[in-house]
Amino acid sequence: MASSSTSGSTSASAAPSTATANSSEPVAIVCVGMAGSGKTTFMQRINAHLHGQREPPYVINLDPAVLNVPFESNIDIRDSVNYKEVMKQYNLGPNGGILTSLNLFSTKVDQILKLLEKRTSLEPETPNKKPIKNILVDTPGQIEVFVWSASGQILLESLASTFPTVIAYIIDTPRTASTSTFMSNMLYACSILYKTKLPMILVFNKTDVKDADFAKEWMTDYDAFQAALSNDEASNAFGGVEGEGAGSGYMSSLLNSMSMMLEEFYTHLSVVGVSSMTGAGVDDFFAAVREKADEFKRDYRPELERKRQEREDQRQKVREKELDKMMKGMSMGANNTRDTAVKPPKADEDEDMQDDSDEKDADDYDDDVDDEMDREGLQARYEAATGSNADSVMDDASFAKYLHTQRRG
Repeated sequence: MASSSTSGSTSASAAPSTATANSSEPVAIVCVGMAGSGKTTFMQRINAHLHGQREPPYVINLDPAVLNVPFESNIDIRDSVNYKEVMKQYNLGPNGGILTSLNLFSTKVDQILKLLEKRTSLEPETPNKKPIKNILVDTPGQIEVFVWSASGQILLESLASTFPTVIAYIIDTPRTASTSTFMSNMLYACSILYKTKLPMILVFNKTDVKDADFAKEWMTDYDAFQAALSNDEASNAFGGVEGEGAGSGYMSSLLNSMSMMLEEFYTHLSVVGVSSMTGAGVDDFFAAVREKADEFKRDYRPELERKRQEREDQRQKVREKELDKMMKGMSMGANNTRDTAVKPPKADEDEDMQDDSDEKDADDYDDDVDDEMDREGLQARYEAATGSNADSVMDDASFAKYLHTQRRG
């Protein structure tokens, strides 16, 4: 499985390089990576590549702390949030300022989605204008601030609920040459995959400095990784007292166990080697994007829709339960009011009062029936009145106001 994913990414270079060449549905590519991995340069490269293919993407920059970006952004968080002012007003450090800026920006996610939906669909007033087929999202270099924050989750889930979304995890290839740093990157990628629950592509960047073939081999050939692990241990790469293997024995055992554990993880990945400087491997990357977009539609989207339906069903049950409770409360309140309004007859009252008792019993029965019908009618009128806003979180509050208005009328 792992070998097929890896080879599939590299063998598809002959296919058209645009990520959505065979599909009209746009794809959102979210680039994440550690500081120094070349993420912003990679964004510039794929942006220029798509412009060269006459398929200009829609670019979103979510890094509030960056001073300059080498590409033009359609949506830039810096236009909405002043990072330095956030740090100053909230007395925060650099990471706290980035996190708070993302939290503030995530409140505009509905506006972002409206813009994206408008630009990715055909506009009747401009029929000759081509809709956007690719959405590129650049994220902060402090990867944990975006991936593990509530605002990052909101932005990712909002994108995934509207478009096929793919995570591109950018890796600094020269710094991953040792088995320990390679395994650290793989564990980080594994945590991101299971946190975001979105298709992922491992992008080994800077292949102009060091080729990524060694990493692909380690992921597909267990024996090759074991051989590299033995070489690192022999050269005392893990520290410890030379000749005694005090630290290396523990490290090699740990790395060996993790490599066995991650074997299943590798099967769910596409792996490509890219040079952001020369542009080598970009065609392979977009071939992998096409593959992961199809996987999103086939495997991920049905699961997302199932979870969304479960949340909607649960919300509907809670709404119906609260509605029933309110209606019962109104019924009990009406009965108590009617009982306190009827005074007991005095002993010296005319005997005709006794003669009218049967008629009053009949009237009370009719009142109970009318009250029940009023309750049902009131509920029906309320549901009809609020039907156009069924998803509003203010349904319960507006219902109480509606009841009050009806009773006063």
